[in-house]
Amino acid sequence: MNPSLQKPTPLAHMPADDLGDLGALFHRLNNELGIILSHAELLEAKAGDEISRSRASQVVTSVLDAMGTARSIRSRVSDIQSRFQV
Repeated sequence: MNPSLQKPTPLAHMPADDLGDLGALFHRLNNELGIILSHAELLEAKAGDEISRSRASQVVTSVLDAMGTARSIRSRVSDIQSRFQV
C-alpha cells in the first residue's frame, strides 16, 4: 500500500522514536516559517507602494499565526507524549 494513503497512527499509539521525529518536524517547520517571515518583513519594509506593503503585511500576519498554531500543536503532542510514557 502507498504510505501516503495509509491511515495515520494516533499519537497515543506511536512509538517513542516517531514522537521524537515529530519534534524534528516541528523544528523544521518553524525554521521554514522563520525564513518566510524574514523575507515578508523585508518586502514589507522595502515595498514601494501601499498595495505591495499590504500584501507583505498579510503574509507576515499569516506566518505569525501559523507559527502560533505549530507551537500549539507541538504543545499538545508533548502533553500526549508525557501521558503515555512508561
